[in-house]
Amino acid sequence: MEFARLVEYLPRIECALGESYAVARRQSPPPFRPYLDRSREFTLRGGKRFRALLVLAGYHLATRKEPSAAVPAAAALEHFQSWMLIHDDIIDHSETRRGGPTLHRALADDHRGFDGRGSPDDYGMGIGITLGDLEEPFTVEALLAVRAPAPRRLAAVAEYARMTRLTAYGQLLDVRNGALAVGDVSEADVLLVHRLKSAVYTVSAPLRIGAILGGASPPLLVDLDAFGLAAGVAFQLRDDVLGTGFDASASGKSANDLAEGKRTLLVVHAWRHGNDAERAAIGAVLGRPAASPAEFEAARAAIRSSGSLEYSEKRIAALTADAVRRVRRSRSLTASGRSLLEEIADRLVQRKT
Repeated sequence: MEFARLVEYLPRIECALGESYAVARRQSPPPFRPYLDRSREFTLRGGKRFRALLVLAGYHLATRKEPSAAVPAAAALEHFQSWMLIHDDIIDHSETRRGGPTLHRALADDHRGFDGRGSPDDYGMGIGITLGDLEEPFTVEALLAVRAPAPRRLAAVAEYARMTRLTAYGQLLDVRNGALAVGDVSEADVLLVHRLKSAVYTVSAPLRIGAILGGASPPLLVDLDAFGLAAGVAFQLRDDVLGTGFDASASGKSANDLAEGKRTLLVVHAWRHGNDAERAAIGAVLGRPAASPAEFEAARAAIRSSGSLEYSEKRIAALTADAVRRVRRSRSLTASGRSLLEEIADRLVQRKT
């Protein structure tokens, strides 16, 4: 199966997501319905649905069949993604998401609209955190709705619990790293965050959840985990390159990661290997959203001249090669399965958005 075949399932995933909110709305007392409508709008606003498609891929790799049965589980990963994005946007003080306001900002505007008491921002964050939490029951319900033997569904929920715990550990470390001086954050610290916060829930766990529901053998699950962790870290390093403003004309991104003060590999490597002038240029914008476009461009130039951009690209290439090597050596995958995962690896790291 080619990846394009999986993409054909996107309308069915969107339908499953919409129906889940519709059911919850019908079953909820009227005061809660406007909030569910906010959640629905946020989740259905857009996104590549890549994690959802990887659930379908995992199911296909385990069964060698069309992955229709795994559509509810694919929708589950999108509920989880909304949960993570809502909370991440609050932590990062982000203003926009998927072409619109972040959920907590939209809720703050709601507060202003009904002239509520207290702080609109506090209201937006409080309701936003709660709506993020409410995505978890949607996630679990969707996993349990898959038409698969009960032991497989329970195993998928157990994998989901593992994914959630590791993602939270990664977020904890990410927040901690942001509180440290740049020089106190190592490359190993950055890559551990990427492994836990991004690689597990972006690649490894979605593939494994789909495969578990399809009755995968233990060797296949091991192979999918190894592939997912290597490809997932490469994916996040690519995201860091885009989020720092490199290739911004294609990605639509700017220097958001610099403005937010993120301790990316680009920044940490440049800080350790750059000269005083390069560190000064980066330090002038790190965590400073009000820095000028010229200052951000000077920081990007410092990242280039320090060799950090080139180093990140080499790490991306090495991790991608490792993921592909693990696929090609796998005895649990068919030739078509290897081809699908190689295509997935390429899509993860060669993207412009």
